[in-house]
Amino acid sequence: MMLNILQLLFTRPKRYQFFTFLFLYFTISMQMIYAQNTADSAYYVTFPDQLTTRIYTSRKYTEFTIKDRISDNNLKFEPNSTMNLGVGATYNGLTLNVAYGFGFLNPDQGTGKSKYLDLQAHAYPKNLVIDLFLQFYRGYYSDLGEFSTATEPFLLLPNMRARKIGANVQYLFNGDKISLRAAFLQSEWQKRSAGSPFLGFELYGGNASNDEPFLPQGFLSSEERRFDATRYFQFGPNLGYVHTFVILKHFFITGYASTNISLGQQRLFFEESSQQKWGVSSNLFLRGFVGYNSEKWSINANYVHNRVNMIRNNDFDNSILTGNYRINFVYRISPSRKLKPYLDAVDLKRLLLR
Repeated sequence: MMLNILQLLFTRPKRYQFFTFLFLYFTISMQMIYAQNTADSAYYVTFPDQLTTRIYTSRKYTEFTIKDRISDNNLKFEPNSTMNLGVGATYNGLTLNVAYGFGFLNPDQGTGKSKYLDLQAHAYPKNLVIDLFLQFYRGYYSDLGEFSTATEPFLLLPNMRARKIGANVQYLFNGDKISLRAAFLQSEWQKRSAGSPFLGFELYGGNASNDEPFLPQGFLSSEERRFDATRYFQFGPNLGYVHTFVILKHFFITGYASTNISLGQQRLFFEESSQQKWGVSSNLFLRGFVGYNSEKWSINANYVHNRVNMIRNNDFDNSILTGNYRINFVYRISPSRKLKPYLDAVDLKRLLLR
């Protein structure tokens, strides 16, 4: 399981304390599931009582896209989430990462500033894939493309907000042969190629809003269709496949893809009215991992992409895109006699099996 602490509280910390503690409660509960894991050692190995340490860079984002089917124009609204430099460690399945967006990694590009709370948990018990999203963003910009001018290449929306709350749970049929912890956390080592189909269920809800219409004048054929807020909710089953290719025992490439059928609704808010539509849509979840892994160290890159396509409303195809990409350098060590008692004190796996 991975728990990232990345700008957890900002501007008004007390406002988000409840959400942060609730998120921590669920991620710790998922850690309890991990306690019963066993592995087929012919395919992957675990490292009990080894401390997996890492240095990494990462960036998270939650984007909002609008596509008008009538004019065939589209815009993508992006936050200025930071590139972060962090450190972390994994011990018997429990992972803690701490990162900060240093200034030298984030030069000012004239696209405004964003404030955000972005909590993502990605847990990989033996036969399960569990994802939780709790995201609050404020401050966006958009590259106007053909609508841009020399003086205004970007549309800045400092008061635009986007929120997403979601969960995804999937069952791996061959979880004893393929380890996503080896690919994502490098707390295990996949020694042989393996794959697995999976089935699951997902649900998402949230909104996006701005003080004025999102789309600039001239973007639509009818100005009456410009809207300044949307709310959405959807749920449904999903299916997919994951496979890890191991080359020369140490090099690995892991690909994961899933899609679903969701029942849901989207409500658009116009200047003097609103319109709600129920329907069916399909979402996309992709993960990619590539790198080198061994008994002592690993270097790798990974990418997680979740696309939630809202129900079509008023000929708009709107989507929320969530992503997290990272580069990791990992080294495993045996804890010293002085450190080990402290690690065991917070080892839920060891406590549960007493």
